[in-house]
Amino acid sequence: MAEVKILIEGYTTADTAGEEKTCATITLVKDGDNKIIVDPGILESQKMLVDKLKDEGLSVGDINIVFITHSHIDHYRNIGMFPEAKTLEYFGLWDKNTVQDWKEQFSEDIRIIKTPGHSNDSLTLLVKTGEGVVAICGDVFWKKDFPEDDAYATDKEKLKESRKMVLESADWVIPGHAGMFKTK
Repeated sequence: MAEVKILIEGYTTADTAGEEKTCATITLVKDGDNKIIVDPGILESQKMLVDKLKDEGLSVGDINIVFITHSHIDHYRNIGMFPEAKTLEYFGLWDKNTVQDWKEQFSEDIRIIKTPGHSNDSLTLLVKTGEGVVAICGDVFWKKDFPEDDAYATDKEKLKESRKMVLESADWVIPGHAGMFKTK
């Protein structure tokens, strides 16, 4: 089975008055030969992520896939840290300048589903682990209970459907800007 670990827990102050600060939750997925970073985000220093990988016995060069949940810069800005990795995003699996379609059943333990609503190009990874299925869903959920009404959503009805699908498909959710939570 695959392994999932949050390397850097995200945050956002979008729900408070004042200057907005944000960082996406950055997650590592180990699935056989695949070493996947999900949403390499925005960081004050890329060294933070390099150090977290080092703690896992990995280097930037060990990462062979970067998965982007959606195309908001707070989730993908640091993608350039992984120049040798393939990029898996809504429009395909990119290997340098070559793109191919990705399969929903990406591997035996990883399934990719489209979860539109927050943005039209949102994807969720459903990862089968020893603790159950973990959904890494970007901003389908920002935090466990926030935002109830996503002011940035491109389609609130589709977002509602995507949230329902994620909750029904997973035992755990890693949202876009917080730590993992258990589904009901």
